Amino acid sequence: MTTDERRDRLRDLVKDRGFAALGELASQLSVSESTIRRDLEMLEEAGLARRTHGGVYWTGDSDTISVFESRNDDFWAAKQSIGRAASELIADHDTILLDGGSTVYELARLIVHRPLQVVTNSLPVAHLLSTSDSIDLVMIGGCVRGRTSVTIGPLADSQLANIHVTTAFLSVAGVSPRGFFNSDMMLVESEKAMLASAERGIVLADHSKFGKTSLSRICELHQIDTVVTDDGLDSDAKAWLESAGVQLRLAQSPQKTLAPAPTASPSNSSPTHSLNNANLS
Repeated sequence: MTTDERRDRLRDLVKDRGFAALGELASQLSVSESTIRRDLEMLEEAGLARRTHGGVYWTGDSDTISVFESRNDDFWAAKQSIGRAASELIADHDTILLDGGSTVYELARLIVHRPLQVVTNSLPVAHLLSTSDSIDLVMIGGCVRGRTSVTIGPLADSQLANIHVTTAFLSVAGVSPRGFFNSDMMLVESEKAMLASAERGIVLADHSKFGKTSLSRICELHQIDTVVTDDGLDSDAKAWLESAGVQLRLAQSPQKTLAPAPTASPSNSSPTHSLNNANLS
């Protein structure tokens, strides 16, 4: 097997599994772990994988489910930074809910290797996390919105009404002094059900979303516990959130980031909850 063939095979293995241990990859490819580490550096530099202690997880696109064509937009680097900052708010073994927004998907890419219980209505998120041996995954059913690949509607809402999670992470189309907004009315109803199922609600939104409204309001500002955004947020928006009692977490812009964000410590997060105690009927 040539070096190029080995690296192609390595790429396929990591992609298929979602997360793989270094020892497994070395055994599968009949090379040393030091060789695997060198090969993984190339995958990481290409943005296709990220190494973690003892292994590597896939961060590239999926071949089977369309994810987000907007990955080339002007705010994608900010969304990635927001995802990293949000991942620090999750403790191992937490039970969390992820919606189908593009910024929340960036968060999902960072937790695929962690021991968590995850509820989602997003087909791309479910596909990404389904290969992880460390994640207990619950997929919400319902009508599938083709454009965004999320499940919504009465069936989704009824399932959400019988689930309890520690934290719901939501993306939004707009944030104003009047609250948080999205353009799809059926999606908004499902997002309201998500918030009702959670002990705390966290909104992930880059600074371009602030000062905007949309067709339907999800909730008022004070009904969200924390907003994670980038440090391009202006002072007026900071004032709205502060006056509403919302905690604000600013993700550092990529050009200002000097080191990878640390992994969350359970002592800095709210108590965990098990889906074994949730009523999923």
